[in-house]
Amino acid sequence: MTRSRQPSEQMASTPTATTTTPSRVAFVGSGPGDPGLLTLRGRDLLAAADVVILDRITRDDVVRAFARPDVEVIDAGHGEQGQELTQAVRARLLVKAAKAVGPGGLVVRLMDGDPGTFNGLVEEVHACHRASLSFDIVPGVSAVSAVPTYAGIPLTTKGTSAVHIVSTDKSGHDWSRYASDTDTLVLLGRPDSIRSALGALLAAGRPAEALVSLTSRGTTFAQTSVSTTLGQAERTLTSSDDTSLAVVSPNVGLRDELSWFETKPLFGWKVLVPRTQAQAGSMVDRLSGYGATADVVPTISVEPPRTPQQMEKAVKGLVTGRYEWVGFTSVNAVRAVRERFEDFGLDARAFAGLKVAAVGGVTAAALRDWGINPDLVPTGEQSAAGLLEVWPEFDEVLDPINRVLLPRADIATETLVAGLREGGWEVDDVTAYRTVRAAPPAVEIRDAIKGGDYDAVLFTSSSTVRNLVGIAGKPHTATVVACIGPATAKTAQEHGLRVDVLAAEASALSLVDALAGHGVGLAVAAAEAGQPVQRPSDKRPASRRRAR
Repeated sequence: MTRSRQPSEQMASTPTATTTTPSRVAFVGSGPGDPGLLTLRGRDLLAAADVVILDRITRDDVVRAFARPDVEVIDAGHGEQGQELTQAVRARLLVKAAKAVGPGGLVVRLMDGDPGTFNGLVEEVHACHRASLSFDIVPGVSAVSAVPTYAGIPLTTKGTSAVHIVSTDKSGHDWSRYASDTDTLVLLGRPDSIRSALGALLAAGRPAEALVSLTSRGTTFAQTSVSTTLGQAERTLTSSDDTSLAVVSPNVGLRDELSWFETKPLFGWKVLVPRTQAQAGSMVDRLSGYGATADVVPTISVEPPRTPQQMEKAVKGLVTGRYEWVGFTSVNAVRAVRERFEDFGLDARAFAGLKVAAVGGVTAAALRDWGINPDLVPTGEQSAAGLLEVWPEFDEVLDPINRVLLPRADIATETLVAGLREGGWEVDDVTAYRTVRAAPPAVEIRDAIKGGDYDAVLFTSSSTVRNLVGIAGKPHTATVVACIGPATAKTAQEHGLRVDVLAAEASALSLVDALAGHGVGLAVAAAEAGQPVQRPSDKRPASRRRAR
């Protein structure tokens, strides 16, 4: 029964200052490796975090992808001398960070996999209770289910009697409980403890022919899965092995049919993309869909024109009705014009009544993002020549103004300008931005390019060929060279490169698709020859290979 307070008590308890929101802690499961397995709730909390405390397996990739650039990151895995921290020390670090972050602050404790699975959640929650800290727990995708799925092994089928999950790093297991060959057994732990567990399982009566799958670096593009039998598994696990999960189940036999991750066309490939970060996003995403990781190395730097008067005059003419058409031949041109508009306090409404052309889909998307729907986009070749093919000739009856504005780079070709003038148009070819050769990449990148660490390089223009060779050197002969079109391929050949792949159409995504098709061809050829599938970088002499 709740006791009623006396008036004097009520007056004494009336707050006299503004109540502040206390800091809080969120335990977030980061998944087993693939950043794409982070939940939406986990993503939102990371984006709002003031401090992120990492688990034993460093998840810098997740933090970089979803947290604010200024977020404070605390490594709770190891101390200053490299020693592994105990769970009690991690709990103290968590409480200390939550108290230091101040009122209303958020500390995200990023845990590997799911917080409720072998991660010491209980001890850290107890520490929060003792410190009177409020907390949330956000489940994550567990390695228990995700890694077998990425290896092509369902945990359950109609013939599965039970699923058991065992931490092999703990002792005292009764392995006879798992001797039935109709059960699925998921083993997690260090390679040596998994090896001992498999031996104990065999000794406890599980058949020697029972199927086993051993997986390392699960759900990442470095994942490796090996199928074997319980009788052979101990010999399969070497002293240098980094296996972290084993599945003992008759369902391992379904891998040939259900394997979907490690059979991606470019699985495990490391691809060099010589573009700016702003331009490379769609290519990186498409490469990831095919199983490849990408290193983006800018070969050009985009800078304002040396004298701004020409652009200022063009913007004024655009607003006052000087032009019938404005043609954009790159995303950089869209960005340069948009920035000048914003400097003058203008927006997309100034394009009312104008006709707008875009050289291709990516440039058109940049215009739409600005609120401008282009009137003309080539459906065939997405280049200056392709745009010229669909551009209408000047008609004195239909076109009240005969002038076109082309805001472009300082090194743009004259193909479009010459063609438009032949079609009866007056053209103001204005330098909207300058392209200069970028600074050389880090020495590690240069060594990787020349040493053949990259499986492929994607060239999207002749300038990317010239500039990459100029700032970093020629790619290794083992590296697959893919070019966006014939002109780019010719430039690559002139620089002594063997061109292996040519895009079906002049677009960045078509170039990635063509590389994936090449990867499929290599896999088919290897299968027909009865050989294992190798990445191009694996075909170098052993002395030139480096650890990935």
